Amino acid sequence: MRIVAALGGNALLRRGEPLTAENQRQNVRVACEQLARIIPGNELVIAHGNGPQVGLLALQGAAYSQVEPYPLDVLGAQTEGMIGYMIEQELGNLLPFETPFATILTQVEVDASDPAFQHPSKPIGPVYSRQEADRLAAEKGWHMAPDGDRFRRVVPSPQPKRIFEIRPVKWLLEKGSVVICAGGGGIPTVYDAGRKLHGIEAVIDKDLCSALLAEQLDSDLLIIATDVEAVYVDWGQPTQRAIARAHPDDLQALSFAAGSMGPKVQAACDFTRQTGKTAVIGSLADIEGIVAGRAGTRVSLSEPGIDYRQ
Repeated sequence: MRIVAALGGNALLRRGEPLTAENQRQNVRVACEQLARIIPGNELVIAHGNGPQVGLLALQGAAYSQVEPYPLDVLGAQTEGMIGYMIEQELGNLLPFETPFATILTQVEVDASDPAFQHPSKPIGPVYSRQEADRLAAEKGWHMAPDGDRFRRVVPSPQPKRIFEIRPVKWLLEKGSVVICAGGGGIPTVYDAGRKLHGIEAVIDKDLCSALLAEQLDSDLLIIATDVEAVYVDWGQPTQRAIARAHPDDLQALSFAAGSMGPKVQAACDFTRQTGKTAVIGSLADIEGIVAGRAGTRVSLSEPGIDYRQ
């Protein structure tokens, strides 16, 4: 079975943890212990988040005032290499020596006319006072938005349209390699009027890019791994219920937070509608159960309606 597993940011840096290399390494090790269990007999592609890592690089860049901060596409490329290196090494320590691995820097095309460019919404980088935020907005043309009693820069989050490296990813899979790619939703790129490709200041949603990746790879299963065991209705309320199985039409008729479960539900539904295959949203700790069909929220076209866990 060909599987695309999209790891949430919690698999790399947990909320509230110091942003140290050792903490990242330890969390990657835990994730790889789960992933290693599903590699025998399957083809695996791993995608991952990179929000905390890009944020850290932005903070470090802001501290060095002699040069302008590096653009987001460059920071995204840096984090893809760093995280891929850690995943490769930790998986390599768990699997047979002859298992091949490859990390692919992944450029993803977005449409320059995407409406998201008119409504920047993705927060990145450090927090600022109102005075600092106003100054940076005037000097750099940044969009700033409230973050508690402070402000942060926000950038567009356009839809992924094309994954440029999809052919080498397929070639590597055909040769038996475990592939790490599309980190952080991929490196956002656009064509200019002269048909020259270049990076752009944006962040592509990791789950939506993973759904596109899984579709273009003809994957049998898309796993969206997060820190909860299923999609819940009435999350955090006494009436909360875990969804075991859902048709995409019925699942998307419900309401989910745009900043957390919403994109995951959209990605799972998109993949299922486009391919007729199954997508599962669930906990990384349940990865074996997800592949076996007994864990997570399964999204499929098999039957209408929603089934809840007892």
